[in-house]
Amino acid sequence: MQTVKECLTGGVAASGACFFTNPLEVVKTRMQLQGELQSRGSYRVHYRNVFHAFYTIGKVDGVIALQKGLVPGVAFQFVMNGLRLGTFQVFSDLGWTKNKDGYSSPLRCAVFGAASGCIGAVIGSPAYMFKTQLQAQANSEIAVGHQHNIKSLSSTMKSIHSQHGVVGLWRGASAAIARVSIGSAVQLTTFSRSKDFILQNDFFLKDSIMVPFTASMLAGLFLVGAMTPFDVVSTRMYNQGVTSKGDGVLYNNLFDVFRKIYRREGIMGFYKGTGAHYFRIGPHTTLSLVFWQRLRLFVEGES
Repeated sequence: MQTVKECLTGGVAASGACFFTNPLEVVKTRMQLQGELQSRGSYRVHYRNVFHAFYTIGKVDGVIALQKGLVPGVAFQFVMNGLRLGTFQVFSDLGWTKNKDGYSSPLRCAVFGAASGCIGAVIGSPAYMFKTQLQAQANSEIAVGHQHNIKSLSSTMKSIHSQHGVVGLWRGASAAIARVSIGSAVQLTTFSRSKDFILQNDFFLKDSIMVPFTASMLAGLFLVGAMTPFDVVSTRMYNQGVTSKGDGVLYNNLFDVFRKIYRREGIMGFYKGTGAHYFRIGPHTTLSLVFWQRLRLFVEGES
């Protein structure tokens, strides 16, 4: 029962954050697909920076387009972060993430943070794929990456299932596992250590909202640096077109994506959309972890 409660709390917290940060996710996805496998200067730049991307999408696709992929995005956050934050809290309650003095161990937090992230990524992978493809879908004037032209989620799911089976719904999952495992390990480790540091030094009262807020802001900084390359790779794998056999048109596997991006776009290709990622991950990390902490306090108070 406790495990279910922790998972539901984590899922609700992340879903709430998604409503506020989804427009930044749309911008990030477009910027990561811009100039795919093309050298710098050889393609038309539709989105010069985060602010220009917001303006361009709003002007050409309409303001409502900034919330594209919201439904599968919320579903992904609920499933992935519900399992990730919930299982991590269970690991923490069991004492598996702490050292002999009772404080968070960086190594243990990283290991169990990655493990909990992996569980969430695998289960939530289909929702992430649809989210990415919907967010990439744009007017031909500013389109980047492969256009899947999704009309409805239900018909698309049925089509993929009929053509490629259940496996087709988990295409790109290997990239998601790497993305979320790395991100989860970094985020939950830095969040746990930052929170311990804040409490040990009495910067704020134990139940103050400033404790999770400050700790999550610090966690967001580390998260962007470590996660962006894997985020770009994940976006590329999920959005690429597929053959009649279900094979990727551009990339064969996770390592093939890394190899091709490096060869054709250079090291900076892995950091496309970094600005949008930072502006998105900071608020999302902060809102998710703050909501999570406050919801846990509320649930514990009601128990």
